[in-house]
Amino acid sequence: MEHSTQYFAGPDYSPQERVAVIGAGLSGLVCARMLADSGCDVTVFEKSRGVGGRMATRRSESELQFDHGAQFFTVRDERFRRFIDGCIVDGLVAPWTGRIVTLGRGWLEASPRNSCRFVAIPGMPAICRQLGSALDIRFETAAAPPRFDGTVWHLEDSAGTPLGAFDWLVASAPAPQTADLLEAAPRLAERARRVSMSGCWAVMLAFDGPLDAGFDAAFVRHSPLSWVARNASKPGRDADRETWVLHASPEWSDAMMDADRLQVLSELMAEFWKVTGLRQDVATHVAVHRWRYALPTEPLEDRFLFDPELRAGACGDWCNGPRVEGAFLSGLSLAGRILQTRSPVTVDRG
Repeated sequence: MEHSTQYFAGPDYSPQERVAVIGAGLSGLVCARMLADSGCDVTVFEKSRGVGGRMATRRSESELQFDHGAQFFTVRDERFRRFIDGCIVDGLVAPWTGRIVTLGRGWLEASPRNSCRFVAIPGMPAICRQLGSALDIRFETAAAPPRFDGTVWHLEDSAGTPLGAFDWLVASAPAPQTADLLEAAPRLAERARRVSMSGCWAVMLAFDGPLDAGFDAAFVRHSPLSWVARNASKPGRDADRETWVLHASPEWSDAMMDADRLQVLSELMAEFWKVTGLRQDVATHVAVHRWRYALPTEPLEDRFLFDPELRAGACGDWCNGPRVEGAFLSGLSLAGRILQTRSPVTVDRG
């Protein structure tokens, strides 16, 4: 992506230093891309089959599309704004101008629009796919806690297969998983372990015809649901398909985290009809997804974690801002600190 390469490019550094980044969500990819653009030899390890983390979009066999993780994002920081402006130019991001309301028990009111809401196109992982397009990403590779020998970090997968030795280690998983990964950096692990994260149950529904809700999305109060959205109302989606995403509240999700999926589906669908007041219809497609770690209850006050002596760090949306923008700034800031810690080399351009 031309604009991101220009944006992340920094001073010239010795390319011999190797960096392992665990996790291909937004924070990890931003950190990896900035380091790679500045001359580092970066390898990203991702346990799933794709990038994005909770910036996720699921497609069904019939090509239905659901943004079942992050629903939209806003822009406040100027650094994030410059990046998103470039994504808009590249056709990767567009404003979502749908009607968003707040629903309670028997009442509905317009939700204040304090800032523009954006989505990635054609699905929420689009930004991450573009960031990762020039990176060495090892998919379906679950990293075991790395070992530090005093000089380099040694990585293995969960089956014990060696993955390589690296000069720097970056963990960009949710806080509890990061704490486990950084057991060889106990000071960082302890701080990550202090961050608790709530889960989120997501339900994906499709219908043959429009539900005529009168709104495109809603924040839901005093309910097991916290959010409902007509996915087809977002730019770049198939507007002819009546697709909906429901998110359960953190409190309800945590209480039901290990519940049977059919029970979760039944209760949240019943609540959907109740809070919207819509006439109950038969869903032609239903799916449920459990996000075990979705939102930090009390985010870390710092933008990232870093230990210059062990050459290890951690980033994520659980660091000083549980939003898409927070994830971006966390990865960007950690990469900047790593580059500041390293020594630039003089390059003969003659």
